[in-house]
Amino acid sequence: MTQPLDTVLAALDRIAPLRLAESWDKVGLLVAGDGRAITRVLFAIDVLPHVLQEARALEAQLVVGYHPLLFKPLERLDGATWQGAVALDAVRAGIAIYSPHTALDSVSGGINDWLVECMLGAPSDQPRFDIRAIAPAAAASAHTHKLVVFVAQEACERVRAALAHAGAGRIGHYTQCSFSSEGEGTFEGNDASNPTVGTSGQLERVREVKLEMLLHKRALADVVTALRTAHPYEEPAFDLIAIDAAPGDSRVGSGRIVRVEIPVTAQEIARKLELALGSGRIERTRPRIAQPAAQHHAIAVCAGSGASLIEAASVQGATLFVTGEMSHHDVVRAHSLGLEVLLAGHTNTERGYLPRLARALTEQCADVECIVSISDTEVLLRDSDD
Repeated sequence: MTQPLDTVLAALDRIAPLRLAESWDKVGLLVAGDGRAITRVLFAIDVLPHVLQEARALEAQLVVGYHPLLFKPLERLDGATWQGAVALDAVRAGIAIYSPHTALDSVSGGINDWLVECMLGAPSDQPRFDIRAIAPAAAASAHTHKLVVFVAQEACERVRAALAHAGAGRIGHYTQCSFSSEGEGTFEGNDASNPTVGTSGQLERVREVKLEMLLHKRALADVVTALRTAHPYEEPAFDLIAIDAAPGDSRVGSGRIVRVEIPVTAQEIARKLELALGSGRIERTRPRIAQPAAQHHAIAVCAGSGASLIEAASVQGATLFVTGEMSHHDVVRAHSLGLEVLLAGHTNTERGYLPRLARALTEQCADVECIVSISDTEVLLRDSDD
């Protein structure tokens, strides 16, 4: 049996909602394929040429690549870059390519939570630790702006209805949601004016209503057009005020900050990571001011590359930062803030999660066979790997 592509994509979005991705990220369906129904999905970190070749050999119709294949804009699709060549080959083969990337990092139970488990075990095994996002994601909101408009009392209902029809004032299952307060408006038109109320050249005082309604930025153009059409004044007075999103779930967002009741050392964390990740390439660095076996109560964690979260982790009291990779200068910056650093390899901190992601999709789409790539491996080799 098969599942339509849209059904599989919807399941992937339930597992890692794309709205949780960072604003700079390129997530979702990157190559559309030929629209065939899905019987087999291949999971990989990077959709490299040999991974696509593996997908073709398996007759997979969809590749879920954690890292976006197309991140920087392509000037031309001629195969001159490896990303463009893979995209072209995928189109020719009718294979779709999808990336969850930072959505999978942010979601509760995603890659960062898995990495914490690799370090400390599951929360049920270690009941005395608290885990939160370093940078919590904002709550999903239906509103990005508040419209404030001043209108003569007799025209208020007409304007309110027009704004509501255009998309303002929708809250949950309710429409035409607004707040109004009465007051006095003043204006004086010049010789070129044609006021609806009063006479040019004279100061007018009018009983007006201050009308406030919430809306999303997608409706801004329609709402402003409706306002100008329905409002009786030649020059309606109104404000559009951007509003901040409400705080979201503290367990969802970028990175993780883990507070443990029983402190641990960086050496202890490194040993556990080596076992859990199957990697002997854990690099440990510490500031000169740190003790050789410093005890850590607060640990920052970020799969992949966590340099952008260094300051936020420090502000939240972290003294150890566990991530995949950092540049020399980022390590120095972390040290300047008193952070020890453990570097476990960029994709080493990500690849081990793929089987869990494959199982999650199998639970959502039982008719689809989910396979973790065997050709997608770490690109950095040790001498012993030869």
